[in-house]
Amino acid sequence: MVDDDDVDDPQGVASGADRRRRIRARMERLYPLCRSITGDGVRATLDVIEQDLPAGVELVRHEVPSGTQVHDWVVNEEWNVRGAHIADATGRRLVDLADHTLHLVSYSVPVRATMTLEELRPHLHTLPEHPDWIPYRTTYYARTWGFCLPHRRVAELEEAARLGPFEVVVDSTLTPGSLTYGEIFLPGSEEGEILLSAHLCHPSLANDNLSGLSVAAELVRTLAERPRRLGVRLVLAPGTIGSITWLSRNPAGLERIRHGLVLTGLGGPGPLVYKRTRRGARPVDRAAELVVRDRGGEVRDYSPYGYDERQYNALGFDLPVGRISRTPHGEYPEYHTSADDLGFVTDDELVASYDAVLEVLEALQHDRTYRNLSPYGEPQLGRRGLYPTTGGKSATAAVMAMLWLLASADGATSLVEVAEVSGVPVRDLHRAAEDLLGAGLLALEPDDD
Repeated sequence: MVDDDDVDDPQGVASGADRRRRIRARMERLYPLCRSITGDGVRATLDVIEQDLPAGVELVRHEVPSGTQVHDWVVNEEWNVRGAHIADATGRRLVDLADHTLHLVSYSVPVRATMTLEELRPHLHTLPEHPDWIPYRTTYYARTWGFCLPHRRVAELEEAARLGPFEVVVDSTLTPGSLTYGEIFLPGSEEGEILLSAHLCHPSLANDNLSGLSVAAELVRTLAERPRRLGVRLVLAPGTIGSITWLSRNPAGLERIRHGLVLTGLGGPGPLVYKRTRRGARPVDRAAELVVRDRGGEVRDYSPYGYDERQYNALGFDLPVGRISRTPHGEYPEYHTSADDLGFVTDDELVASYDAVLEVLEALQHDRTYRNLSPYGEPQLGRRGLYPTTGGKSATAAVMAMLWLLASADGATSLVEVAEVSGVPVRDLHRAAEDLLGAGLLALEPDDD
């Protein structure tokens, strides 16, 4: 598979293969890390992302102290864990965090106790319908603890209970610390920005977490090498509390956000799914819908449930931020379980998602409004070197792009809107606009923003 942006590049196949390897390798490095909404796992995740950045691109880290008020929320105590296990009376560990990061309920308080199975049962979480899978559970804002395990292992615990009580250890800390998030900013030639957002708080979940992180990091590598009209800002933060914290700390910068996308669930099965902004019909909605539908995907209306798009779209912010994923959260059985592992995501799906998001971003970068300076009939393109010298043939794609643009350039219709009507890709309309500008047939209208 050759990426869209490599078609005219003689090194395209090689660079596409390199990209595929980087996306996968980045996920493999991130998968074992024990992440939560705070703590050293988040910092280690940012370390991996930072190591992959090209020269000259900086990841800025922010540490927001525990107890900080961020709108209606308060930054939690910092949570870290060194180990956790359930052992039988012989010392054999039947459940061990060292075997899988999902075994411990995230934000579990410290425990060191001897317990009977009946005392332990209220703290055990399983999925009877999927007896080999470990569920993912959290207790961020309630001080309790728990273990997650395959349901089939309950029988082992019942057998081991005959030997006596269990040793239960949660070697964790909940102390004043900070919430960590990262930002990468690629400046543009104008003041406006495109916001990209990916959450980094889930441990060992490949599709719901790592796919968005890895694809976002790869997009930064690509965009850093390209000219940008609008700046691109990537926010890497814990879900919900992280985006709310970022919004709380950046009130003055929100007016620069022209468009935005939350990236998540980009490597699992199913077609691409775009979730509109709360208002709908905004430029990012139109651009994303064109790309997603062209690739056989689905477009859905906004709902206040989901990922961090619901924070960016909240009434007080009203930012134009949509979401791109594949099969959305909760709609595939592997969601929030150990079955969402590195084998659940495929390289083809990851790269296809990367290609789609890149096409949306390029469309937004090129989405300008033009005015036809020769509106009285079709201008003579041939004498300007813009039309084939031999007539009688069907119009080429390049000519059709110019004709559609000339027919639509009324000073109010943007390239994305022309693409919606014509079916001509925005990148082709942008090339046509450059040619027509050079020929003196178009004028670029100033942005309203």
